[in-house]
Amino acid sequence: MIHPTAGFIVYGVHKDGLQDPMGQPFIDDALVGRSKKALVDRGISLVEHDLVIASKAEARAALKRMKDDDAVDCVILFSGTWVWAAHLIAAVRDFALSGKPVLIWTHPGSQGWRPVGGLVLHGALLEVGIDHKFVYGAADDPDEIGRITSFCRAAHLKNRLNMATLGTFGGRGMGQTCGVADPSQWMKTFGVDIDSRDTTELIRAASEVTSAELAALEPRVKKLFGGLPQQSDVNQRSMRLYLAIKKLVERNGWDFYTIQSFPGLADDYSATCFAQSMMLEDGVGTSTLGDFNTALSVWLLTQLSGQPVYYGDLQHLDKATGEIKIIGDGACPPSLAGKLGPAGFAEHGIPTEGEAGGLSVKLVCRVGEGALARLGRVDGQFTMVVTRCTIFEPPAAQLEARQRECGIPFWPHGFVTAHCDVDELLEYWTNEYACLGYGETLFDDLVDFCGMTGIEPILP
Repeated sequence: MIHPTAGFIVYGVHKDGLQDPMGQPFIDDALVGRSKKALVDRGISLVEHDLVIASKAEARAALKRMKDDDAVDCVILFSGTWVWAAHLIAAVRDFALSGKPVLIWTHPGSQGWRPVGGLVLHGALLEVGIDHKFVYGAADDPDEIGRITSFCRAAHLKNRLNMATLGTFGGRGMGQTCGVADPSQWMKTFGVDIDSRDTTELIRAASEVTSAELAALEPRVKKLFGGLPQQSDVNQRSMRLYLAIKKLVERNGWDFYTIQSFPGLADDYSATCFAQSMMLEDGVGTSTLGDFNTALSVWLLTQLSGQPVYYGDLQHLDKATGEIKIIGDGACPPSLAGKLGPAGFAEHGIPTEGEAGGLSVKLVCRVGEGALARLGRVDGQFTMVVTRCTIFEPPAAQLEARQRECGIPFWPHGFVTAHCDVDELLEYWTNEYACLGYGETLFDDLVDFCGMTGIEPILP
């Protein structure tokens, strides 16, 4: 789970205890305190600027402080009373050029003339063309506070992604056209560098894994699966591959990665299902088939959720009910197993997609609320389809029949009801992969992230 930090600046010309004709201070300090507390209670750390700003010099000093503080993800400009927008606009513009997002928060209420101060600054930023979010909402309104906290979480994601490195083992898998990346576009849009490695280094690293390293892995495998897989060269290679990937990702300083899987590695050494499952369990953003767009989708959901993320084929969709079956080719974080049984071991099972074989994971995803999302490109422009969803488990008596429907019952299954216009979802979905994250705030967080990074959000 991420922990955003926001700069908090109160502005207004009638400050320092100045009273209105009725004898009330224009700026309600108690209200400001309650507003800050509402954010802190939602997990937002605040860097507070003690001085209420009004002049150009005060605005410049306050916003420069927030701009120079690497811990600050965004700034919240809280309307204390009315203000001369011309005194703030240049400093806000300079701050925004750093790439850190700006939010104006106006708390409702006639006392203090806060809406006037909020609207005049909002209008100034619109006039100049400075991207920002405007929130008119009370501190005791959970939905309005949710809008602000989603903005802060998205800002944290944007800043964390800047100067990150996405690694890739191998090239394009299974002839994927809808997952390739233009490294220059990724750098321009997200500030992400793409670093590539051949899978020969990975195979070498796997072969160098020691018996002691394998033995050290066994207690964790037992805890996640309730036991160890059968002893065999194929199964051992799967575990070696996981340890090798983990080692090289850390050594190369990659923040997340994608892997070709097949053709190549899964034919020559081992299928990647178990390794990918365990890396997802470790909270690492990843994807198979060299699918860069899925890798970023998984990374975003992982950062926001704090729980492991499942990506698998959007294998079937029932238009009448909105039910989606997500069935991955053997890769799923084992801790997502629900009440129908713990995670178990299976085999990859498809000789045309990895003749070397290897361990895979068998489970049914646990119930919960979350989001389906995937980054894509349409004619070279980034889009992201996002929808809220409910994850459910079918009745135990029906499970075997439901798993057999796809012809590969031993692969991991997620049963999901999408809360959207299904036809529109299908129209704009850009790949066979569905990325599933658990958490009720994911939808709003991702929409804000899209707004900050120039991604077109598709909300069916």
